[in-house]
Amino acid sequence: MIRRRRTLLISIVLLISLAPAISMFWASWFAERHDCVLHEGYVNPCIVGGKDWGETLYTAFVMGWLMMLTLPVAATILLVLTLKAAFNLIRRVIRR
Repeated sequence: MIRRRRTLLISIVLLISLAPAISMFWASWFAERHDCVLHEGYVNPCIVGGKDWGETLYTAFVMGWLMMLTLPVAATILLVLTLKAAFNLIRRVIRR
């Protein structure tokens, strides 16, 4: 039970840490797919299906700056998990 909670907690932290990257990639993909101009300078209109997505795309794209804080957290978690898995593997090999 404790392992499941720990795994769930780690998954949630990783997802939150990667959310700015995901939002930035989504905004870039959406803007490119609909031939909209997207950059960090200011909001550009992007009319898709009668709705202006410009503000949403701009906000999602600028969230990429938050990656400077969250990606090191995600990288640290992944490093710790990799080291833990390596130590567990070594321990299993030694026991056999």
